[in-house]
Amino acid sequence: MATASGSGLTRRRGAGGASSTAAAAENGDDGSRVASPVPKSASSAPETSYEAGENGHKIAFDPRDISENTERAKQPKLTLMEEILLMGLKDKQGYLSFWNDNISYALRGCIVIELAFRGRISMQKDSSRRRFPLADRLIEVVDDTLTGEVLLDEALKMMKSSEKMSVSSWIDLMSGETWNLMKIGYQLKQVRERLAKGLVDKGILRTEKRNFLLFDMATHPVADGGAKDEIRRRVRNVLTNRTVVLPPSQFLPEEMEFRYLRTVAMLCAAYAANVLENALTTLGHEARERAFAQVDELLAEYSQWPFGRRAGGPAAIGANLDQVIRDEVNGGKDKELQLEVVAACLSVFTRLDSLL
Repeated sequence: MATASGSGLTRRRGAGGASSTAAAAENGDDGSRVASPVPKSASSAPETSYEAGENGHKIAFDPRDISENTERAKQPKLTLMEEILLMGLKDKQGYLSFWNDNISYALRGCIVIELAFRGRISMQKDSSRRRFPLADRLIEVVDDTLTGEVLLDEALKMMKSSEKMSVSSWIDLMSGETWNLMKIGYQLKQVRERLAKGLVDKGILRTEKRNFLLFDMATHPVADGGAKDEIRRRVRNVLTNRTVVLPPSQFLPEEMEFRYLRTVAMLCAAYAANVLENALTTLGHEARERAFAQVDELLAEYSQWPFGRRAGGPAAIGANLDQVIRDEVNGGKDKELQLEVVAACLSVFTRLDSLL
């Protein structure tokens, strides 16, 4: 069993090390799935509202559709999970490396991070929580408004209907890392396939059928390379430039909160998922080594709360990153409990090898 080093992950390029249960979760059959818990107060009939049409007739609509559309307008086109999956996909073949199971666990961590960035969950507001390591502190739902993203909403409903649990517990349960049969229903299955289908709906991927000797498998080659190119540029921007400037785009809107911190979280998640190297293929060997060393530093700095302070000086890669992120955090003082959840997830990523 590999162990994690103090500076970050010890197995950053290899594919192995992930649990068989997490991998099995990705290949589970829909018919055998154990239903996830749902809120006890959920009503079987959706709310319906009406507005007056031009001809005097009432037009029915679901208010949740309005709120979901508003939510989408404020968020980037791709979730963190979709960015990590897209980074790991082979462009033409349309599938992930068969030897990489770390991505299964990292994707569940991204779900928790995404919910925190969207203001749905936070650390439980209890001063005694500081006695516990970050990953062992309890989180709670502070806003149960649906996001419009199926996986996020499924996880949010489970958290709302469950007793309060820690960050590491939720990532374990959603990955199927539990021997408690009473909680096996919290496992999220077929996450990679569902994310891929979501990217097909967004026009980023397309679906094909490929023959693998004895069986046919649905694959999802890249249909629109612009999204993946933007992710690669953002990765290289942070990991190779002394001054990091992230231009606004549909994948990182200018008015969005925590743009730089979100990008750091994406880098650390890609590192934990063993897909980061796919965005660094155009760099020479020495430049790639410096990029990996930079992610090691970022993971060490942002897997603690409050975030650590960089000591690289003005000549270091990303020399302005520390101050930019501190400005983001200072501008969102009312969201510190949510950002604490982000730090807790990154601390789980540093222990990925020993957890699996």
